[in-house]
Amino acid sequence: MPLLPFIRDEFHLNYTQASLVTSSFALSAGAGQLPSGWLADRIGPTILIMIGIFGVAVAGVLVGISHTYVMLIIFLIFMGLLSGGYHPAATPLISASVAPNQRGRALGFHLIGGNASFFLAPLVAGAVAGVWGWRGSFLTLAVPTAVFGLIFYIYLTRRGGKTYTMEARRRYAEEKPPQKGNVRRLVAFLTMVVLGGGAGMSILAFLTLYMVDKLGASEPMAASLMSIVYFSGLWAGPVGGYISDRVGSARVIIATALISGLIIYGIKVATLGFGFYAILFLMGLNMAVRMPVTEVFIMSQTPAKHRSMIYGVYYFTMQYTGAIFAPFMGSLIQRYGFDFCFNLAATAVTVMAVITSVFIWDAKD
Repeated sequence: MPLLPFIRDEFHLNYTQASLVTSSFALSAGAGQLPSGWLADRIGPTILIMIGIFGVAVAGVLVGISHTYVMLIIFLIFMGLLSGGYHPAATPLISASVAPNQRGRALGFHLIGGNASFFLAPLVAGAVAGVWGWRGSFLTLAVPTAVFGLIFYIYLTRRGGKTYTMEARRRYAEEKPPQKGNVRRLVAFLTMVVLGGGAGMSILAFLTLYMVDKLGASEPMAASLMSIVYFSGLWAGPVGGYISDRVGSARVIIATALISGLIIYGIKVATLGFGFYAILFLMGLNMAVRMPVTEVFIMSQTPAKHRSMIYGVYYFTMQYTGAIFAPFMGSLIQRYGFDFCFNLAATAVTVMAVITSVFIWDAKD
């Protein structure tokens, strides 16, 4: 969270308490994914997408007016629960709208919007927080989010969002069943997400604090530097989808997982300057390439009628593991320092990538 240093200072939090700020949102967002995936398979995605966007805006206002640590945690949990409706609904909606051999690119282009917001939000939030404080950032960003949520809902409804479920099921019925061994590959992949991904995502949660406490960056600078991580998402998502459409999703997943371990190690050896900025850029590039590929992989290994539900499980797992690891990592940072924890995370990510590769290498999209 780009604003974590501001929040940490106002409420006088230690690393463990600060980690709960990010974990409260991530845990509740993960919890919201499971029922959302189940509902999307039954009532269609349009209403869930609207709840996911507009609901986050309303919750953002509540976060902005919270004046105690407990209130902040409660409203972040509320925000996370409402946000859970978006991804399990949006991904199958996009997938049903394009030919199977173009899904990787389509999902990659979808990520441009999400990563554009991640790129701009740290810049805007950091600038606003420098003038009006972190609450001003939440309140300022909530307004355009609410407006967009309503506009997007009207657009989807007029474009036939209500008929999506019937049309999607018709298309899915024409597809071949998943390749034999799909359960083994899905279990292995989710295991990598839980253990390796959880360790990696916990590092991302502490990056702004690391910049301030270890590298000497100012709080506004640390918040703004997070935009570097998401800059590559403006274009790298479609690249990842394009590569996946040609070489296969499993190979890209394995490669990006191994690269993640090297990047985490690179963070701890770089000093504030060009080298560190390059590491942040590579981290974002790796994440952006990987995201549409994992969605293609899940789709190819899952029966069509259960895809939204499995996507819900995936996003639930991804959110929960990072959130669960974060307080654990915060306590380790408190006791042993950043270097020890970064080494631990880099090792966990690399080892899980090597082990998992044995079980998913034979996947065919």
